[in-house]
This record gives sequence, C-alpha cells and structure tokens, in this order.
Amino acid sequence: MLPKFPGDRRDDADAVVEQVRQLAGHLARPTAAARDRHREWDETLFKALTVPGTFGGGLTAVQTGALLAALGEGSQDPGLALAVTTHAVLVTVPLRTFGTEAQRERYLPAIAAGDWIGGLSLLQTSGGVTTVTARAAGADWVLSGSLELVALGPKAHHFLVIAEHSTGSRTAFLVDADAPGLRVEESAPAALRTCPWARLVFDDCQVSADAVLGSVGDAATEVEPLLASLDWVFVSAAWLGILRALASESLGALRTREVAGAPVGHSQAARFTLADLAIQNELVGGLLERVAGLFDESAPTAYQEAASARLFAASAVRVVTEAAAELAGPAVGDEFVDRAYRDARFFVSSGGGSELLRPVVAASMLEEML
Repeated sequence: MLPKFPGDRRDDADAVVEQVRQLAGHLARPTAAARDRHREWDETLFKALTVPGTFGGGLTAVQTGALLAALGEGSQDPGLALAVTTHAVLVTVPLRTFGTEAQRERYLPAIAAGDWIGGLSLLQTSGGVTTVTARAAGADWVLSGSLELVALGPKAHHFLVIAEHSTGSRTAFLVDADAPGLRVEESAPAALRTCPWARLVFDDCQVSADAVLGSVGDAATEVEPLLASLDWVFVSAAWLGILRALASESLGALRTREVAGAPVGHSQAARFTLADLAIQNELVGGLLERVAGLFDESAPTAYQEAASARLFAASAVRVVTEAAAELAGPAVGDEFVDRAYRDARFFVSSGGGSELLRPVVAASMLEEML
C-alpha cells in the first residue's frame, strides 16, 4: 500500500509524493511495456500501488490527486493508473459518501485490506444514456441490460451500477460479481491494455434492497454528479503524471536525438515545443489542485469547476502527446510515447467528451450572469 501523509506540512506532503513516484518507477515502469503488449494484469503490483483511504479514509482530495499524478509519472502506465483511480476513487468514494453504515462496514475493511476490488463502466461516469434498467421485485430489485467498458471487470468483487426505472428516474446499486443473473465477459479494447476490461450482462439479475447506494430514484442528484466530478478531476490527475513523464522523455530526446547530423536540441522550434509542454503541465496541475481543493471544502461549484478542469486537461493531453511524438521522431520508436499517444485518444473521448463538458461549463456561466 502507498504510504499515508504524515501531516499537513508541505515538506511532508512533497516527501510522500516523491516516495510514491519512486515506488511506481521501481515497481511498475520496468514491466509496463511488456504488460501492455501481452495485456497482462499484475494483481500484486496493483495492490502495492493502490492509494489507501482516499477522502474520508485519511487523505484529502488534494493529496489524493497529488499521489495519482505521482503514480502516473513514476509508472508511465496509463492503464494501471486508470485501474487504481477507478477502484480507489471512482467506486470507493461514492460508497463512503452515500453508503449505509452496513454497506460501509461490509465493503470498506475488505477494500482497505486489498481483498476486494471495485469495478465500474466508464460509460456511466457522465450521466448519459443508461443501458441497465431496474424494476421492483417486492422489497428487492431486478436489473436487466448490459454495460460496456467496465474497468477492472474481470477482477472486481463488486460494481457500481446506475440503473433506470420505467419512470425515467435512476438508482445506484452496489452489485457483487456473484449476484444471480450477472455475467462478466472479458473484453479487450485497443487502448489502456494494462487495465482489465469486461462487459457486464444483467439477465434478470437479482439484488437485494441492501444493494441500493443512496436514495431510490435519486442517483441523478446524488451519486451521478459526484461520480462525474471524480472522473473529471482524478482520472485527469493520473494523466497529469503521464504528461510530466512525457515532458521528461521529450527533454531526453532533445539531448540525444540528431537530425541531419545536428542535435534536435539546437532547433529553436523544438525548444519552443518543449516550453509549451512545460506550460501545459503547469496549467493543468494548478487547475486540478484548485478544483481538488473545492472537494475538500465541499464547495457547491465543484461540479462545474471539475468539468472545466477535464475539458482543459483533455486539450492538454492531446497537445502534449502529439508534441512528444513529434519530438521523439518516427525513427526512435519510443514505446512509452507510443502507448501514451494511443491511450490519450481514449482519455480525450471519455468523461462525456466535449459534447457534455462544454454545456456544463456554459450552464455555470449563464447561472452567474442571471
């Protein structure tokens, strides 16, 4: 497990972040390329790098974001970073926030011990169209439908699922992998290959009333806004670490790569590109830290601010990965740059994409004008 912050002092926090970066570099980076090529899942590695606690478990949102960025930078493994973020933040924080005392007592100790892993469809983090329905069966519920792009699906003990009722309202559920009528089918998307993926099929899946997370019919105002905000901020935080690693790789390319017998670093255009990468990273880092601070303050504007942060982070990820690939050059074949470039396309299109994020930001601006 990653170490906890020993206190609020800045030098203590920086020391822990550096420790995480080095740990990820030592444990995950040497095998990242091979695990990606062979779609290998290393559960021991995952448990060693899983962020403990998060939010109510001992870490602030700002601290969690800093650790995830350090994990991404040290590991140079976007798939592994997404797996850790999905389990430790996207699934666990809504459980801490909206779970009943019985749910927290049942799940959280096993999660903290690394025995139970939580999975989630990344198509359900943006409040879009749901493909799972729920109907009452006495005091219990029956779920039907399917979910694609379920991160950690084949390895998960439980899943966070949003289901729609015939009335159009939605309810969040914690569904165990062994629930009657639930089938987990492994899948293999082209990107983020070091994260295990699955498709969930709900064939009249039976869950008890105790599986409801939050209030019945109120997921759209409870779990879903929190889930979207967590995705927008903390998945972006892990990618901030990837961007920092790409900047370091680009600096190395400037020092060692030659074109027509001259070092690339002698090119003013290449130097300007490197400066642009550094600026993008600084801006993303500052924005994400500020929005994470709003989580710690329970600020009501966090949802809109999180959407702005994700929109800017997606733009920066696109710019930085393209620039890093250009600086590396086609003949270099830098496997980390290639993986990051491939996986960045997935990140940019996820979280609802600009089609969702821009209206959220615009709505916030209109509210301030009225």
